[in-house]
Amino acid sequence: MNESVITLPIAGMHCAACAIRLEKVLNRLDGVSASVNFASEQALIRYQPAATSIAQLQAAIDKAGFSLPQQQLQLAIAGMSCAACAVRLEKVLNKLPLCTAEVNFATATARLQFATGTVQPADVLAAVSRAGFTATLQQDAGQDGTAQTQSYRRELLWFAASALLTLPFFLEMLAMLFGWHQLMLPRGLQLALATPVQFLIGWRFYRGAWHALRSGGANMDVLVALGTSMAWLLSTVVTLAGWQQQHVYFEASAAVITLVLLGKLLEARARGKSAGAIASLLRLAPRTARIERDGSLQEIGVDQLQVGDVVLVRHGESLPVDGVVLEGKASLDESMLTGESMPLAKTVGDKVYAATRNLQGMLKIRAVSVGAHTQLAEIIRLVGQAQGSKAPIQRLADRIAGVFVPVVAGLAVLTLLLNGCWLGDWSQALINAVAVLVIACPCALGLATPTAVMVGVGKGASRGMLFRNATALESAGRIQLLVVDKTGTLTEGRPQLSHLWAADGDQDQLLRLAASAESGSEHPLALALLQQAAARQLPLLALQSFRAEVGQGVIAELAGYGRIRVGRPEWACSQPLPPEWRAPGQSVIAVARDDVLLGLLAVADRLRPTSAAAVRSLQQMGVRVIMLTGDNPSTAAAIAAEAGIDHYRAGLRPQDKADALRELQATGLQVAMLGDGINDAPALALADVSFAMGGGADVALETADITLMRGDVQQVADAIRLSRATLGKIRQNLFFAFIYNALGIPLAALGLLNPVLAGAAMAMSSVSVVSNSLLLRRWK
Repeated sequence: MNESVITLPIAGMHCAACAIRLEKVLNRLDGVSASVNFASEQALIRYQPAATSIAQLQAAIDKAGFSLPQQQLQLAIAGMSCAACAVRLEKVLNKLPLCTAEVNFATATARLQFATGTVQPADVLAAVSRAGFTATLQQDAGQDGTAQTQSYRRELLWFAASALLTLPFFLEMLAMLFGWHQLMLPRGLQLALATPVQFLIGWRFYRGAWHALRSGGANMDVLVALGTSMAWLLSTVVTLAGWQQQHVYFEASAAVITLVLLGKLLEARARGKSAGAIASLLRLAPRTARIERDGSLQEIGVDQLQVGDVVLVRHGESLPVDGVVLEGKASLDESMLTGESMPLAKTVGDKVYAATRNLQGMLKIRAVSVGAHTQLAEIIRLVGQAQGSKAPIQRLADRIAGVFVPVVAGLAVLTLLLNGCWLGDWSQALINAVAVLVIACPCALGLATPTAVMVGVGKGASRGMLFRNATALESAGRIQLLVVDKTGTLTEGRPQLSHLWAADGDQDQLLRLAASAESGSEHPLALALLQQAAARQLPLLALQSFRAEVGQGVIAELAGYGRIRVGRPEWACSQPLPPEWRAPGQSVIAVARDDVLLGLLAVADRLRPTSAAAVRSLQQMGVRVIMLTGDNPSTAAAIAAEAGIDHYRAGLRPQDKADALRELQATGLQVAMLGDGINDAPALALADVSFAMGGGADVALETADITLMRGDVQQVADAIRLSRATLGKIRQNLFFAFIYNALGIPLAALGLLNPVLAGAAMAMSSVSVVSNSLLLRRWK
């Protein structure tokens, strides 16, 4: 029996005992002999495919509590002619070991995820080649679009040659409309003109059809090759046999190929516009940078920059790095990050980001992130991935595209037989069948969803809304309930100390103790205490140990003072608080030592100026808003009332928020969560759609489905509107794609649509779908 050998990387092993246990689990499978090496974190597995599949091996590894590290690969695909090609290639790639692939016809890309080391790029490229396409690793394809430009020019030359040879046929058809039959082309000349169009320029359709049929599928190339070949062959036989009473249809075969090429050109041009978001982001990055190095000012390429370099940015220039301002003051346009057109003032100590533009002043910046690690590079990567991903609504189109061509071929045969038997004119029946084959192209069906997704994702990025994938873009429009955090979400997240009370009357000492204990925390309340201590010039005590209790507070060991608790009063100590300390809109922090209350601090966090309007906007859109917060009930009630929120829950820990989210989802509603992406992580992970508030380089890009770069609740409403607008375009596109075929196929079968008009209609169907998607660029 055939035996296969595979080496799998294993993640999650902590000791040699883990390796021994996994080895035993694998060796229990039928026909498997496994050796697991803890040092190399790999499993060498010999197995019999007839007895145990790779999927079963992976399932056994997962069940044992380990995992296979994943790797991603992005390819640029050339040679796909319609959605059926993408469906077929996706099936081929998904047959690779432990590989999950998505092929996007609109972006001409393939994205693969597989266990690290199980598949090599060369194996993937070979699989694509065997399927009849060509692939290039996307990082090799060039970010400047050179490869796409060269490909477009080649296609333009082929079309020009085809149009030149077909032009006499169009002139002949025009003359026939006016009754000038004396201008008819000699049949020998028609044969000479149509043959190079059919077999030289149209060779691509034969090649594509062969690869498709060899793989057990069918695509647009099959339809075009079969239809035009039938028209050319009939005309050639009639011409060579000298049957003068019989019509010839060379103009149909040549014109159809020319029109298909024209449609592809227009389609490629429109798709280029729909993918323009990434290109526009790339154009924002400067090519050179001015740095201080070795005591002199040098101008170098951005690819030579290093972390720690001191960069000088003058008025009117774009920043080449993410960094921190060392000297100077300036006004920066950060609209490429946040979508906010108002410039922001920057001074010493402020964070700044690559590709933002200096509108006024001069800055000296220390580089913190360069090249592929900047915020701009991360945004470009996320936008590219989102544009290349598939929306759930596309599954229907993919299923239809997979069976569409065989069904159409069957309809064409049926048209030929019925027309031939009914009319008794087999040549006309053949032409009707050709028209059916030509008009029934699934291109528009394959472009309907991805082109709208590409434009929608790009539009969102330009407005400061980063959609992680197409699923997030589609799901946002279906939100029925939005759960929001309070601190840093509805409020500004910059709380300030408003009042304090010390049991012994020494307010400075109380603040010093609280700030010292909180010096190990990054919570907004901790920062408020540290800022106030710095403003009063209070020296902090040495922090000997520190532990944060999530949702409660911190426990710190301070030199000379022992263990101090700072946090929620009911957690810090058992003493009751005076009633006057339940001030609305303020968070109360207790400071205690050994359950003895040392003092209380009141911290206020203002509501964002746009929060109330955003809540009203969401409610008008039919989206309920509920606030979940860890703050005390009185503060929560004040903020909820100010924001216009009727339902809220207070005093919740992060896990309590997650539990509350589960309860809301159990009601059957589509629930979204808006938080800061850090302490709200459990709830964000559970939500049907999760939003994270952005904050420059600290933005939780990998946390949520949608990141709001401007950190404004109003962007949630904008994201929902954009999602609904995109879904509307997708539905319109699917309608256009189906209506062309629903109307065109019967007309062609009845002889009311000749192949030339069918070819033009087929080309226009794709162009109309892409053009409709481009209308999303006007969305505001």
